[in-house]
Amino acid sequence: MILRYQSALEDPDPETVFGWHCRVGAFERLTPPWARVEFISRKGGIDDGGEVALRVHKGPCSFRWVLRHHDYVRGTQFCDEQISGPLNLWRHVHKFESLGKQGTKLIDEIEVELPFRPLGTVLGKGSIKRDLSRLFQFRYRRLFTDLERHAQYSALPRLTVAITGSSGLVGSNLASFLTTGGHKVIQLVRDRNALGEGKIYWNPREGDIDLEGLASADAVVNLAGVSIADRRWNTARKHSIRHSRIQSTSVLSRALANLRNGPKVLISGSAVGYYGNSAQLHIEEGARQGSGFLAEVCGAWEQATEAADQAGLRVAHIRTGVVLSGAGGALHRMCLPFLMGLGGRLGSGRQFLSWVDIDDIVGAIHHILMSNDLEGPINVTAPHPVTNSAFTSTLGSVLRRPTMIPIPKPVITTLFGEMGREALLEGQHVFPQKLTASGFRFFYEKPEESLRFQLGQMRK
Repeated sequence: MILRYQSALEDPDPETVFGWHCRVGAFERLTPPWARVEFISRKGGIDDGGEVALRVHKGPCSFRWVLRHHDYVRGTQFCDEQISGPLNLWRHVHKFESLGKQGTKLIDEIEVELPFRPLGTVLGKGSIKRDLSRLFQFRYRRLFTDLERHAQYSALPRLTVAITGSSGLVGSNLASFLTTGGHKVIQLVRDRNALGEGKIYWNPREGDIDLEGLASADAVVNLAGVSIADRRWNTARKHSIRHSRIQSTSVLSRALANLRNGPKVLISGSAVGYYGNSAQLHIEEGARQGSGFLAEVCGAWEQATEAADQAGLRVAHIRTGVVLSGAGGALHRMCLPFLMGLGGRLGSGRQFLSWVDIDDIVGAIHHILMSNDLEGPINVTAPHPVTNSAFTSTLGSVLRRPTMIPIPKPVITTLFGEMGREALLEGQHVFPQKLTASGFRFFYEKPEESLRFQLGQMRK
């Protein structure tokens, strides 16, 4: 069976598009968030002889898949072929054709032979066509948006960016995005056994950090912190939420302040929880701090960067909303009950949800890094917050599932306690005033656009 997919990219020439595919992080950026894929090993790049070994999970099963690259022609094509895996045959040729001044034409030709012929071919042909159609819709869309973001700053020097929390949802996406744009990423890791190229050691609990390695960076993005909404809060959990953010940020901030020729920029995490529960519409960065546990944590989290600020670094606090990604976080946890037909509004459903697509938060951090005047608190949320009820209805529509079963407020407070009240039943109507004023473009302004992209339900 031979399948063919194609798309046209305006403006970028084949050399630019091909070069993006050659860089570390390209495979990660092209892997859709709904795919459960783990990297086992990688040898070389996409040129002849390069190999990648993957662990692919499909439903309750998983399999090892090893691909080898060949037929590499710089700027024109490369090919990956299965040398070990579940298929009888897999051969994928990636072609890049010039459209002159109109850009680049991408052509993906796939030759695939399913196992257990002829029955496997009969039963699996429709499924693999649907899966590959979703895959390439996602790939072409993400490639377009990533290239556009990088093109905006192509004339500026490439940066070396140190990232804490680089294994998390936002950090891992940011790292692969930056490397495909030609930037260098340094990961701060807490396990000495994990040290290697592009990684430096830190232990914020002990106040230990590799100053020499940190000094080689131009900027730092601080995303460390345990999840706030994955379990009920008790005294120990609240301590962990607070401690994982404030102590690590303080250690990092003091280290940066003590470096003579170190990074000049610190982008540090925060959240819209800073504003507390509010019925106010259109909350901008100048709004006062609210009340409650999350507001108190966010306030202290931002104050923990004071040493770096006093030392003259450009410090930005990104107050993020709920991050939408099919690979993890809130949306990932919502999908199963919604797919089972058990989705519904939370409480009254009137509380506002300030959200942001994972690709837009990555783009916003990149925009702040490459700008020279964005600092202080910056709301990183889509410009169109919605009520919980509206979001629930949209998610149900995208997944083609009913949303008829509301979860009453007493049930949420009984099950989740304080966490349920602050993280699920309260909200804010936040607007990204600084980002929009600086010319930043959100590719996903409304929830349906983001949900369809993240869940592979885009319209043709």
